[in-house]
Amino acid sequence: MQQSDVVLRLGRLMLAAGAGAYRVKSSMARAAAAVGLDRHEATVTMSEIVTSSYVGGRFRTEACEVRHVGVNVDRLEALRRIVHDLRAHESVEGLESKLDAVERRTALYGPAVNALASGVACAGFSFLNGGGWIEVVSVLIAASIGQLVRRHMLHRHIQHFFTWIVCGVSASGAYMLIVTALHAAGIATGSHQGGLVSSILFLVPGFPLVTAMLDLVRQDLSSAVSRAAYVLMVMAAGGVAVWTVTFAFQWQVEADAVALPTGLALHVLRCAASFVAAYGFAVLFNAGPKACLLAAVIGAVVNTARLVVIEELGVPWQLAVGLAALCIGLLAQAFVARVSLSRVALSVPAVVIMIPGVPFYRAIKALNDRTVDTSVAAGQAAANLAEVFFVVVAIGVGMAMARILTDRNWRHDVATSERLVLPEPEGPRPIIGD
Repeated sequence: MQQSDVVLRLGRLMLAAGAGAYRVKSSMARAAAAVGLDRHEATVTMSEIVTSSYVGGRFRTEACEVRHVGVNVDRLEALRRIVHDLRAHESVEGLESKLDAVERRTALYGPAVNALASGVACAGFSFLNGGGWIEVVSVLIAASIGQLVRRHMLHRHIQHFFTWIVCGVSASGAYMLIVTALHAAGIATGSHQGGLVSSILFLVPGFPLVTAMLDLVRQDLSSAVSRAAYVLMVMAAGGVAVWTVTFAFQWQVEADAVALPTGLALHVLRCAASFVAAYGFAVLFNAGPKACLLAAVIGAVVNTARLVVIEELGVPWQLAVGLAALCIGLLAQAFVARVSLSRVALSVPAVVIMIPGVPFYRAIKALNDRTVDTSVAAGQAAANLAEVFFVVVAIGVGMAMARILTDRNWRHDVATSERLVLPEPEGPRPIIGD
């Protein structure tokens, strides 16, 4: 059946670009209705799709494996527009030609811009984590080098676990060399070892982590579990790489106190750091310029407000993170109602800057350290892991609540295989963000 082939191809392209299970299944169901299939069932994990297509008394079951998964917001946006504009009696050939055009789309940003975006994002993280100008500059260079290596390896389809280890060693090693050179030149004094962890924060798989939490809320358990396992695997690979380098050279990853401005000046600087961090991650996700700007604005406003309510009002940080994720989801919906963009393009880059990568990597180092048998080291590792767990849960709850409040398809438990009635062809409709 040509109809089932083109529907499966659509799902494969969406899954390879980073879409969650619900989005993949609902898009395939809409495409199936458009090309004349009576019913379409699908099981989706992070790297596999199994579908069954029904026409009258006949059915066809197919499966495909998606080995080269990643994040490509620009491609997701193009596929979303195709799905949104589908009409009844869509020709298979017409849909195939649209998918061909999507597959021919190249990355919006070249290797240099992509690497610089990683450096800028991690530099913003470094300041938010209490780093001074030495840490910020060193992280910018080291993270850019690490991302350049990662892009090179992923374009050659090198295995992800090995890629994360190599990039972790490359970025952390580059940071150590830069700081050591600054000390030797007399430019830097004191200890700046704590900024090392910020140099590898581009390795935090924020997009798969967010989609895993949303899949879990939607009860797409196969996809949620496989994505969560992938996240843990690659983050552990990065953590082991950092521990290996720091152990070999006897570096510490606990940040020393740095003199920072206070009052309004500090909040302004935090807002700017949050803006550049969210913008950098949006570029890494290959989002368009408009999506990058809006995501950065949302991230800057909400993340700065989160820090203010924690420090000034004494709100527990778990609650503050959950409320921040809720606000990000609501603001993203407010923007997509006015621009032709999806929620995921605006919300995920803004949420990623709240994912606690620093505590995770410090916990990995503490668990591998020779002094882990002491109560202090063990307690610190446990505290870091607990922080990571509760922040991730809070982000998931906040994002899910935002979707439930603004999307009836999330408020009601409706099967994605439900028969859809599509409008007849009559011209394009205005696009509303998904």
